[in-house]
Amino acid sequence: MTPLIAVAHGSRDPRSAATVHELLDVLRALRPGLDVRAAFLDLSAPRLTDVLSAVAWDGHREAVVVPLLLGSAYHAKVDVPAAARHPRLSIRIADVLGPNPRLESAALRRLAAAGVRHDDPEVGIVLAAAGSSHAPANALVHKVARRWARESGWAGVTAAFAAAADPGVPAAIERLRAAGAKHIALGSWFLAPGLLPDRVIAQARSAAPEVTIAQPLGADIDVAELVLHRYSAATLDAVGVQSA
Repeated sequence: MTPLIAVAHGSRDPRSAATVHELLDVLRALRPGLDVRAAFLDLSAPRLTDVLSAVAWDGHREAVVVPLLLGSAYHAKVDVPAAARHPRLSIRIADVLGPNPRLESAALRRLAAAGVRHDDPEVGIVLAAAGSSHAPANALVHKVARRWARESGWAGVTAAFAAAADPGVPAAIERLRAAGAKHIALGSWFLAPGLLPDRVIAQARSAAPEVTIAQPLGADIDVAELVLHRYSAATLDAVGVQSA
């Protein structure tokens, strides 16, 4: 069976890599026998290039790389393809995880676990994401926020970004208060803890000290199933190319 290499960005924060490994444990439980390996682009070990070498050393000729990225921006378009190369391997790069309803389900579950009711008209939700200089990646987060606003009973939902895009968390909170929100909840469009999630949490607590904080998506079964779906789609694409 073709190995699945799940590649995350990486972080100096050890909680980030630990969360990735927890997610892959859920994935292994869903697909016993599948060769699942973790890799990172930067700041954490093992690096993607080292994992590919290990896969080749183990005698495999193929591998599927699944980027644990929530949107398609610079890391997905440049960093992953640049690192996903090995002279003895045929490598397929799967699609990034987002956009996908499974991610939204996971994020909503995190909010519910933090005590946020889906029908509370006094709550305003800040959907916090990393932010990108690639505008379409930010637009996808705004699209999720608009859908949540339509389908929930909340006072409002506004996307906010840790870097590279507007609005920031304080501005998003101001918008929600102007829309009538009496309590603020911070939803997470992050896979794992780290520098940027900590930044938006600090900003939210500064602007709204009683803010409710939802955890990152993490080792959620919907996220694990989505990783498997991306792997399977890439594997089927490879079979189709060979058959043609």
